[in-house]
Amino acid sequence: MYVSSTFSRYYRRFRVFLRLLLPVAGLGIGMTGCADTEQKATFRIGFSQRTTADTWRKSMRESMNQELSFSPDVDFVVKDAGGQSATQVRQIDELIRQRVDLLIVSPNSARPITPVVERAYQQGIPVIVLDRRTASDQYTAYVGADNVEVGRTAGICANTLLKGTGNIIEIGESPGSSADIDRHRGFAEVVRQHPGLRLVRKLEGDWDKRSFAAELTHLLKTGPSIQLIFAQNDRTALKAFRICQRLGSEKQIKFIGVDGLPGPNEGIDLVNRGILSATVLYPTGGKEAIRTALAILKKQPFKRENRLPITLIDSTNVRIMKLQSDKLIEQQVDIDRQQQRIADLSRTYASQRNRLYVTLVSLLIVVVLGAYALYLVQEKQAAYRRLAVQNDEIRQQKDQIEAVSKQARLATEEKLRFYSYISHEFNTPLSLILTPTEELLTRKHVDERELKNSLSLVQKNAHRLLRLVDQMLDLRKADAGKLLLKAQEEDVVAFVRDIVQDFRGKADKRRIDLRFVSTPPALPLWFDREKLDKVLFNLLSNAFKYTPKSGFIHVRLDHDNVSVCIQVQDNGAGMTADEQTHIFDLFYTGTSQFTLGNGLGLALSREFVTLHHGEISVQSEQGRGTLFTVQLPLGNAHLDPSEISPTAPTRTSLPVDEEWAQAGEAVPTLPRQKLGTLLVIEDHDELREYLTLRLSDRFEVLAESSAERGWELALDIVPDLVISDIMLPGMDGIQFTQQLKADFRTSTIPVILLTAKGQMEHRLEGTRAGADAYIAKPFQMTYLLEIINTTLANRAKWQNRYTSDYLVKTENRQEKKFLNEMTALIEQHLTDSSFGVEQLSREMGLSRVQLYRKAQTLLGKNVTDYFTEIRLKKAKMLLTETTKPIAEIACETGFSSPAYFTTFFKQHTRHTPSEFRKSPEVRAV
Repeated sequence: MYVSSTFSRYYRRFRVFLRLLLPVAGLGIGMTGCADTEQKATFRIGFSQRTTADTWRKSMRESMNQELSFSPDVDFVVKDAGGQSATQVRQIDELIRQRVDLLIVSPNSARPITPVVERAYQQGIPVIVLDRRTASDQYTAYVGADNVEVGRTAGICANTLLKGTGNIIEIGESPGSSADIDRHRGFAEVVRQHPGLRLVRKLEGDWDKRSFAAELTHLLKTGPSIQLIFAQNDRTALKAFRICQRLGSEKQIKFIGVDGLPGPNEGIDLVNRGILSATVLYPTGGKEAIRTALAILKKQPFKRENRLPITLIDSTNVRIMKLQSDKLIEQQVDIDRQQQRIADLSRTYASQRNRLYVTLVSLLIVVVLGAYALYLVQEKQAAYRRLAVQNDEIRQQKDQIEAVSKQARLATEEKLRFYSYISHEFNTPLSLILTPTEELLTRKHVDERELKNSLSLVQKNAHRLLRLVDQMLDLRKADAGKLLLKAQEEDVVAFVRDIVQDFRGKADKRRIDLRFVSTPPALPLWFDREKLDKVLFNLLSNAFKYTPKSGFIHVRLDHDNVSVCIQVQDNGAGMTADEQTHIFDLFYTGTSQFTLGNGLGLALSREFVTLHHGEISVQSEQGRGTLFTVQLPLGNAHLDPSEISPTAPTRTSLPVDEEWAQAGEAVPTLPRQKLGTLLVIEDHDELREYLTLRLSDRFEVLAESSAERGWELALDIVPDLVISDIMLPGMDGIQFTQQLKADFRTSTIPVILLTAKGQMEHRLEGTRAGADAYIAKPFQMTYLLEIINTTLANRAKWQNRYTSDYLVKTENRQEKKFLNEMTALIEQHLTDSSFGVEQLSREMGLSRVQLYRKAQTLLGKNVTDYFTEIRLKKAKMLLTETTKPIAEIACETGFSSPAYFTTFFKQHTRHTPSEFRKSPEVRAV
């Protein structure tokens, strides 16, 4: 089968190749079969060329090659004599010894070449003399133009150009060559016929490195006035023109050349450009020589004397000649391209023919060994089929392994994310349990109301931990498939009403309109009380979390013939489309903060509803609220017998989170001196309220639930210290710290980060952000207070060291903000000596007068003096605590030169900077 298809493929290729070859070669090959034609005889032609150094002879070779391209059966051997007659004689002898079928000779000189040409002719080798003649007539054929006629044509042209009167210089070819002799004879013959023309002198050309430049230059300078120069080739004429050009006489002399070749700086181009007045077209005869040689070898009629036509090219016909030559060159390029295409097709044909031969031989072997080959093919195909099946199995196993690996990787990521969230969820209630407990243990006397509030907070968060642990256990059972349904038929209306009633107190405190609306007064339903209780509790807790004060939460119960529908609707913040898609995923938080309700509770609620063979869905719109819908089937036909419990479990109500701060009345405290202003940023309401309450007796505390609002408050009040959680909605604590430290108005405010992430990498992240302290939850209140006191004390020391001399103490927030901002701007531009009151007023958004008045009121001095005090204080600090040169200190404190800095410093301290640095007694004054 394989060999048969291969043979068919090669046979089709061979047919296509023959169709391509037929129009090109003009062969009448039938398509039903083919037979090899008899191989033609190969002819061997030797060509002895005097040189290939000039363009004319290169054109001769090109025309020979073009003609030979139509005769691929000819072996063409070329010898280049390099312009040396002795070399050419040796090369012709070598061609004779090689027994060439025909010899083409382009003589360098007539007499030295004649004997060897005669010897070849006498040995029976046909000889074609090309271009130049030998000194005898023993040759088979001659191809070339009549050089005497070339000379006559040039003479006639000279007479026409000079109008019968003028002096002429002739520059010849190689001395002794037939071309040189014949062209001179024809030219001189015409000159003698006109008495007004005078041939002043004939110079030898520089064909064999003989230069006529010096002799021509001397003749032009000292001899009679020359009106025309006739050169026996165009290259020589161009050289003569350049010599005359150097002498400045090129416009007075006319030039005639011979060859008339196309191309740049050749005869036609030189006439077209006006360098030559005329040139005699002297054909190369390459094609004619090859055609004559083939006619001789193939015993066809030929002419012994092949005279090539010549013509004169001047300004009257040069454009036509140039267009014709360009067209011929273009056509020749096309011919070369066609020949290349034919050669490519020939190689393709040879390759396909060889392949066909191999295929035919293979086919014969297959025929002889057909039975055995067929058996091997069948076995191979069977092996291929088995291998394909194995490959498919391996590929499926690979896909399964990759899928399992991907699932394992995703499971690992989910597990790590689960641990991170659950750690945060545990740490927050633990902080609210441990911190009040440790604080109570450290106190000797505790007020009864304060004790009750603290214990209430501990109890509430203990219940929260218990609920979280129960939900984790339920989730573990669901993952393990051990979460079982224990359904009993009960009144679902009364069940839902009881759960809603548990949240009535919380709704009243927050002035939330909580309603329960049921279409039927009673409705029996098969359900598991414990699990449905947790579902509704999670939905209501989630609704209270995101419903603002004075909002509404409505619970509706309706049914049809097949199912009961329970809906929990609120007018809270709502969700985005992406959050709605993933809200039931484990610990998905989206753009909102993490909570028990939407982190773990909703995922577990979906498991419980699915266990009831029901469905839970959500509809929400940002800014307009959320609607959760639970649909449970009526009857018990959908339940497995193992899912029906014989006894109904009693309901254990889950504790509803209340605002702990409202559990009792606040304990009155005596007003006392505040140690500073603290900004607390914590998204957990209870922890935020607890920190505010516990810190407010020592500090003035302002609290916010988001970093965005905390940033606005920090810019407004410029607090003495910031306490921030890391896991915040929107901007987190790390980003908030970086923003705080990057702004010059708040860059000096210390930051303490609180977080459940206590690992070293998280601590390093907080430290890199610029945090001054990093406290992991749960924490001790005593430890937090010590950190606050130490941080504020260190900041006070730094302020006393650097700013106490000029920063006025004030308790007014606006005044403090103004002084801090003005001082920070001055410090920021302290190195700029050009920064003054005008720039400061623009930076602060005040006029110059307003800035002066406000500074005078708060500082008791004008702004310029304030500038001076800050520069002086900074200079003293640098002189005392660093070893920087005086010039560098002057630059850092904004002085234009060290001399001015020294004068200024001495005026205010009565000592030079060097004396101040060296003498402790001076610094103590």
